[in-house]
Amino acid sequence: MLPAMRIPVLLASLLLACSVHAEPAGSADDMDRFLAEKGLFGKISQVGHDVGHKASELVVTAMGALGVPYRRGGNTFESGFDCSGFVRTMYEQTMGLMLPRRAEQQAAATQKIDRTELQPGDLVFFNTMRRAFSHVGIYVGDNKFIHSPKPGAEVRVEDMRVSYWSRRFDGARRVPDQSATVPAEQLSGLTGDSTTRN
Repeated sequence: MLPAMRIPVLLASLLLACSVHAEPAGSADDMDRFLAEKGLFGKISQVGHDVGHKASELVVTAMGALGVPYRRGGNTFESGFDCSGFVRTMYEQTMGLMLPRRAEQQAAATQKIDRTELQPGDLVFFNTMRRAFSHVGIYVGDNKFIHSPKPGAEVRVEDMRVSYWSRRFDGARRVPDQSATVPAEQLSGLTGDSTTRN
C-alpha cells in the first residue's frame, strides 16, 4: 500500500502520463522538472486536500487498467472490460462497494451531482446509443475521465471537453459510501448481464 501523502503525487504523474504525448519515460528528475515548468507542484498538494484517500486509490487502480481491451460483458483485467464492468470492478476492488452491472442501473443507484462538483472518483455518464446513461466512466480530474470505450479499443483517458463527449454528456453521479452497495443475493439477476453495450 502506498503512503497516503504519495498518492496525490502518483495520481498527478499518472494523469500527466496520459495527457502528454512525449518520449519514453525519463528519470524522476525529468518528471520533477516537467511538473515545475507547468506549475503543477502547487496543484498537487491541492489534489491531496480535495481528494480522499479512497478516491485517490480508486483512480490509481483505474489507471492501472490502461490498455486493457474492451470486451462486451467483461469485468476483469484478464478478460477485458466493458464500460460498466470496468466501473463496477474498480469500485469493488478499491472501495469495497458493489455497484449494479449496467450503466443505467449505476446511474439510478448513485447520487446526482452538478458537473461543477465533479471530483476524482465520481462517475460520468454519456448517451452514446441514443438512450440515456448508455455509457459510463470514472472522472479523474481536469475534465478527464477513464473508461472502456468500445469494441476494438482499450481502457483509456479522454477529455470531456472534446466535442463528441461534450455533446453526449448525460450527467455526473457520486457513489455514496454505503447506499450504492447491493446485497449479493440481489445481484443474481444483475451480475451475468452481458447485454451491456457502449
